[in-house]
Amino acid sequence: MDVKENEKEQSLAEYNQSVNDFENVANKLYDSLKQKEVLEETTLARLNSGMSVQEIRHYQQFVSNIEKTITHYQKLVQLTRNRMNEKQMKLMQKNIEVKKYEKLKEKQLEQYVLATKHSENKQMDDLSIQSYMYRGS
Repeated sequence: MDVKENEKEQSLAEYNQSVNDFENVANKLYDSLKQKEVLEETTLARLNSGMSVQEIRHYQQFVSNIEKTITHYQKLVQLTRNRMNEKQMKLMQKNIEVKKYEKLKEKQLEQYVLATKHSENKQMDDLSIQSYMYRGS
């Protein structure tokens, strides 16, 4: 049972790490999306006030780079989400295994208690019979 509990604890630690990894990648994706949004708003405002062709090209290159970064982080988010889900399933399986061992331990304890009571009752019966026989003679 200790082995299964240790496996469960290790699985929990792995799951927590995968959740942290997922959150970090998701935050990076969010930051990239936010950066693109801010850049588009700034560029739109600058286009209305007048912008040189060089600045437009620079903007397009920057947007292209941000979109590549966003695509990269979207893939990473999906991978880390899948990894997190796998770790969650593994953790659930370990929890089930530990519960099975706990149930088995409880049943064994109940059987031990019943056997002990049965043995004590038998000894009491034997003592009662001996006491009766001793008094009766």
